[in-house]
Amino acid sequence: MAKQSILGRISQLLRANINALLDSAEDPQLMLDQLVRDYTNSIAEAESAVAQTIGNLRMMEQDHKEDVEAAADWGRKALAASSKGDELRAAGNTADADKFDNLAKIALGKQISAENEAKNAEPTIASQNQVVAQLKTGLDGMRAKLSELTSKRDELIARAKTAQAQQQVHDAVKSIDIMDPTSEIGRFEEKIRREEAMVLGQQEIAASSLDSQFNELDQLDAGAEVETRLAELKAGGAPKAIED
Repeated sequence: MAKQSILGRISQLLRANINALLDSAEDPQLMLDQLVRDYTNSIAEAESAVAQTIGNLRMMEQDHKEDVEAAADWGRKALAASSKGDELRAAGNTADADKFDNLAKIALGKQISAENEAKNAEPTIASQNQVVAQLKTGLDGMRAKLSELTSKRDELIARAKTAQAQQQVHDAVKSIDIMDPTSEIGRFEEKIRREEAMVLGQQEIAASSLDSQFNELDQLDAGAEVETRLAELKAGGAPKAIED
């Protein structure tokens, strides 16, 4: 994945308006699940690409360091060769002196080449450091977005479960209202009252029957008394007076 496409992808994800996406989604929970997967996958891809970019940058920095060290080393060699040539020339050994001067020139050429390589790499290294800083910042932003997405998803799931529970309670209350248990209790109470009235009626009937039986008994007793007094009259006796 090219660095520019990585930065473009990161910028696109960071600009994503999560609330707007949720408002337009038919199923926000599914939308959030998909966004979490997209962000997770994108972060994994970006992390891999950023790691590769950082690795390339560190290699360039190492090469630059080696070029700088090589330039310094060739500089020391050039100085040593030049000093030796001066020493030999002072001693009258011109041929060997020229040989060491040539070695000094070769060392100086290599020093210049190493310095140029190091100098040419510096703008690229600086640019790559800026890119890596942007990529790291973008990754941090993506991770923050992913955390926000995860929190919103968890909140949404909790709210959905609460709403479902409330709907179940509402449906239960609604069904109770339709059944109107108070009317059922009222009918049951009316049934009990009728049964109680029936018992009272039966008790009154029973009491009436018992009273009539006692009345018959009283009438029998009165008739017996009359017969007794009649017999006494016929026997010539005086009728008994009713005792107080």
